[in-house]
Amino acid sequence: MRWWKVLGLAGVAGVAATGVAIARAERRRRAYTPEEIKQRLRDRVQASDEVSR
Repeated sequence: MRWWKVLGLAGVAGVAATGVAIARAERRRRAYTPEEIKQRLRDRVQASDEVSR
């Protein structure tokens, strides 16, 4: 097999792996309810306020 074929196959595998990682992150993100998201944001703001003092 020529080097450019190997490089092409590696590129395809990389794109597929990236797609899988993005899909996993999206499923995890969508699993939160709006109330959970609001609470997490409030917690982050409170934590950043404490750090900046």
